Amino acid sequence: MNIENCTAIITGGASGLGEATARLFHQLGARVAIFDRDRQRGEAIVAELGTNVRYQEVDVTDHAAVQAGVDEVLAAWSHIHICCNYAGIAPAVKTIGREGPGDAALFAKVININLIGTFNVSSIVAYAMSRNEPLDEDGSRGVIIQTASVAAYEGQIGQAAYSASKGGVVSMTLTMARDLARNGIRVNAIAPGLIHTPMFDAFPQEVYDSLSKQPLFPVRLGRAEEVAGLARHLVENNYINGAVLRMDAGIRMQPR
Repeated sequence: MNIENCTAIITGGASGLGEATARLFHQLGARVAIFDRDRQRGEAIVAELGTNVRYQEVDVTDHAAVQAGVDEVLAAWSHIHICCNYAGIAPAVKTIGREGPGDAALFAKVININLIGTFNVSSIVAYAMSRNEPLDEDGSRGVIIQTASVAAYEGQIGQAAYSASKGGVVSMTLTMARDLARNGIRVNAIAPGLIHTPMFDAFPQEVYDSLSKQPLFPVRLGRAEEVAGLARHLVENNYINGAVLRMDAGIRMQPR
């Protein structure tokens, strides 16, 4: 599927992996809607990029807010062809803490944002995509890209909630692809390893250096632009469907 002249919704598009993908797709000629809660950053990106990009303050856990955001995109641009779900959080949640059981409320929050939020956006966008006219000889109507994590497979100490949420995304990907095959909609997921996002800038230098040495090869943190490049390939390659692609330089996470 050709990205040029398509409409893309990118959740978490005001920073990190989402911002990199928004910028790349805009550069390739797509109309881009950024769904994010950071209004200041989202509007700054719109001001910088100019035409064919819009920002909407959307909480992915709020079904009605997602529906309203999608309706606004359809009102502005008539169709939606691409959806990239990057919105997520990664707080530490251990099974037990120093003073008792793990924080069940925080666990639920992570699941709600990372997993249920992903389903909210995907299901609402998929319905809109199902009404598109086919874009190519394969009958493509849309592409959905989820964000998993290597933590779905090798969750480290303190990642109980995050790993569970990303494991859910992994499990949901093939099932969703099967659900939507008859509608001409492909669904894939990217499972990044250690990618340099703004979160890493807050780490002490010794922690940053230690993390940078963990990948097998190349021995460095990944770049958000590299994840965006894989998202581009997943849109353009019609024969990748129902897949979860690790993008981690061969890393296998240790317990801590």
